[in-house]
Amino acid sequence: MKTQAAVLWEINKPWSVEEIDLDPPGPGEVLVKLGASGMCHSDEHLVTGDLPFELPIIGGHEGAGVVQEVGEGVSWLSPGDHVVFGFIPSCGRCASCSTGHQNLCDLGALLGTGRQIADGTSRHHAKGKDLGTMCLLGTFAKHTVVNEASCIKIEKDVPLTRACLLGCGVVTGWGSAVYAADVQPGDTVAVVGIGGIGANAIQGAKLAGAKKVIAIDPVEFKREKAMEFGATHTFSSMTEALDGIRELTWGTMANKVIMTMGVGSGAVMAEALALTAKRGRVTVTNIHPAMEMSASMSLLDVTLMEKQIVGSLFGSGNPRYDIPKLLGLYREGQLDLDGLVSKEYPLEGINDGYDDMRNGKNIRGVLVF
Repeated sequence: MKTQAAVLWEINKPWSVEEIDLDPPGPGEVLVKLGASGMCHSDEHLVTGDLPFELPIIGGHEGAGVVQEVGEGVSWLSPGDHVVFGFIPSCGRCASCSTGHQNLCDLGALLGTGRQIADGTSRHHAKGKDLGTMCLLGTFAKHTVVNEASCIKIEKDVPLTRACLLGCGVVTGWGSAVYAADVQPGDTVAVVGIGGIGANAIQGAKLAGAKKVIAIDPVEFKREKAMEFGATHTFSSMTEALDGIRELTWGTMANKVIMTMGVGSGAVMAEALALTAKRGRVTVTNIHPAMEMSASMSLLDVTLMEKQIVGSLFGSGNPRYDIPKLLGLYREGQLDLDGLVSKEYPLEGINDGYDDMRNGKNIRGVLVF
């Protein structure tokens, strides 16, 4: 069939919205008509080359839609089912999946290939070339074919324009606070970078019972939004926050510091640790450039103050469990998905949406098909 998609042909070039050819689903695969796709900063890393995936590639990894057709062997999904894509597939059988760490499924090793899990080939084509798909999904498209391991079935009453956000940003941010940082009632939590992930780290910290939630971002609009999501204090930089947190905590500093900047930098790790209390934890969620191999920090500080640094992928969560759970919190009014969406765009407006993101105008933009 023919459909439309946003394709990246070269690094540091705009997304090209064009007609593509899409093959039918093979064994274990599903054809999905997308209803909406979140515009995550991680797709910007494709444009800048910080994520060195093979080009050309269809972007997008936060998607929700309706199943149109299933391939041979797919028994638990049917046409008409509503699904959210988990940006990391989960097989349910590897050591990570079977011990409750679906975010580290062995299939994640294939993310950078952009090809189908089953046979390593492509279902997406344009201009006589095979196209890769971001995180094996390619949600910047009106239709896509994905492996069933990437699908999570959801209730049909949830708007797809909100459900799509659960594919990455919401679970990643919420889980960075609740799971990876292990925020406890009464904790002081600092969140550095208030985009789609940081906003949800604030929501997670609040739901976990944090006493103080401190949002750090240079953009005033994002600091204002942070207060709506549950932040109690805001600062424009980690330098400014240092004295502020010291005063707020009587010198004990933040129990948890969650790094959710658009692009991480090893040069600021010392600042993050300076915000952190004795036996406190720094959770690194933001993507760093693939070739960055150094970080500036005092390892003596780590040792003498027993500080911890942990990484978090997909919020250290389990997509098949956490996506339905968080949608339940949304239904009950305990998780704000509506406030995350600053603006909706048509597929043809994708470059405008990313311009808005770069200029600090969006918490999360959403493509609506």
